[in-house]
Amino acid sequence: MTKPVLFVTNHAPPFRVPAFQALHEREGVVFALIGGKVRHGGGGTLVDEAMPFPTVYPSQRGVARLAASKRFRAVVAGLSGRVALPAAYAGARAGGVPFVLWATIWRHPRTPAHAASYLPMRHIYRHADAIATYGPHVSAYVRGKHPKGPVFEAPQSVDVDFWSAAAQPDRRGPFQILFAGRPAPEKGFDVLEAAADVGTLVVAQDRSPTEMRNLYAGSDVVVVPSVPTRDFLEPWGLVVNEAFHQGIPVIATDAVGAAAGGLVQHERTGLVVPAGDVQALRAALHRLHDDAQLRARLGAAARQAVAAYTPRAWADGMARALRAAEGGC
Repeated sequence: MTKPVLFVTNHAPPFRVPAFQALHEREGVVFALIGGKVRHGGGGTLVDEAMPFPTVYPSQRGVARLAASKRFRAVVAGLSGRVALPAAYAGARAGGVPFVLWATIWRHPRTPAHAASYLPMRHIYRHADAIATYGPHVSAYVRGKHPKGPVFEAPQSVDVDFWSAAAQPDRRGPFQILFAGRPAPEKGFDVLEAAADVGTLVVAQDRSPTEMRNLYAGSDVVVVPSVPTRDFLEPWGLVVNEAFHQGIPVIATDAVGAAAGGLVQHERTGLVVPAGDVQALRAALHRLHDDAQLRARLGAAARQAVAAYTPRAWADGMARALRAAEGGC
């Protein structure tokens, strides 16, 4: 019987469950959830015990023993936790099994605390047997570290069936601007507040998935105005996928991974503006406010573009990385 793969990550939030399930069905995976047994928001109410794939709950340091146990034919690990990644890498090396890095950032955080992790991270980038990334923006960053192994892309996805299903539009003004998430400085909310002088700005935080879907359906545009900080650069922005499945265009800054990674394409699926530029964001909002045909064209293209971003596509990318790692180790 073929040994399973060990996949080390923090949690299995509902938006990841379909992707993780698809990978398990294809490869046979045990997910080591270092965050423990908790209930998650952001797209459902599953608890870890109800997951449709095997799970274990090691400590971060315990990951090393698990990865070295020879119970698994390969080890995959993301960037979660303080020591889980180096523990998974060291354990895989000790056990003589291939190691795949799941890379999710496109710039290393620039804080004193993160400075200490830069060289160990660079070593893992350079010596992983294969690397799977969020998209081309992360792949470009990873290739700058001169990895020995091949780099593959596993596109970000949400629960396609849920987010593309018919909704009951929640509309609160003739031109509705939706901000979905925490109104935090790094999310660019202050910039959006200063720019949104047309229409009705709706802030959606801590809403149920059904409420969010209805708000997307009732909005004319979703804005993702994230700005880079010393310790944050938006890795992706899953609200983009969710909005696109409802056919709603997005205005995103160039500091948003979904824009840098090619899902939000300027003038095709949405509009892209410089991060922190109030005037540019205001002009983009006015443009969509004044041009219903442009909104419709962008929204239709957005729905078409996001159709390729599925849990199965993510699992395919991860499986390609596993095949390459197993063949090259």
